[in-house]
Amino acid sequence: KIFGVEIRKGDYNNKDEFLEALNGIEVVLIVSGMDHPDKRIGQHRNIIEAAKENGVRKIVYTSIVGKDGSSTFDAIVQSNRQTEKDILESGLEWSIGRNGLYIEPDVEYIENYKIEGKIANCAANGLCSYTTREELAYAYAQMILHDDRNENIYNLTGKAITQSQLTDYMNKAFGIKLMYKAMTPEAYLELQQKVNGEFLGMIIAGIYTKIRNDEFNIESDFEKAAGRRHISWEDYFKQL
Repeated sequence: KIFGVEIRKGDYNNKDEFLEALNGIEVVLIVSGMDHPDKRIGQHRNIIEAAKENGVRKIVYTSIVGKDGSSTFDAIVQSNRQTEKDILESGLEWSIGRNGLYIEPDVEYIENYKIEGKIANCAANGLCSYTTREELAYAYAQMILHDDRNENIYNLTGKAITQSQLTDYMNKAFGIKLMYKAMTPEAYLELQQKVNGEFLGMIIAGIYTKIRNDEFNIESDFEKAAGRRHISWEDYFKQL
């Protein structure tokens, strides 16, 4: 045990391990896998099936926001939607969160932004519904603990902002003068695949293409799930 929490082994590719790991468990939080989209559905089904066979009462799932589109990220969104469907058809109690995009990676990349003097991607003027890991943790705790959140799908996001607004927040928080540069989706995909490899580059470029197309501009249900409002971006950046 670590800090009083029992650790049990469970490989998403191994249903038998989850049959053992979920023994005696009442509520399971499934964190969406990080594998290729075509593998994730089966991995998540291993957990769902093991949960059913163990008599688990309730599943909570971390999905992702995103309207239907045709970007290179859409396979990820579609794989999450299939897992949502599998959970709804499982016969178990359920509660699903659709996570907004994490804002922390931009903050963690600040030293690189300083060197480059800009934030550059293909999102252009699209609005993006960001969130933070801390806000998500709070919301999921409420969804796990409170059954009045059951049988609901929640968009867990803060207020949608543009990349120019994000740049302004970063400038104020860190006392710098970054600019935002919009790239074409084609140029950004080429850049990301050169820097991060074919698969990860495709994922990153697809995310910003969806932002460009307003496909991550989602109405938030955070307050309904968490019981309080999402932190404002003004307050978030003030505390950095």
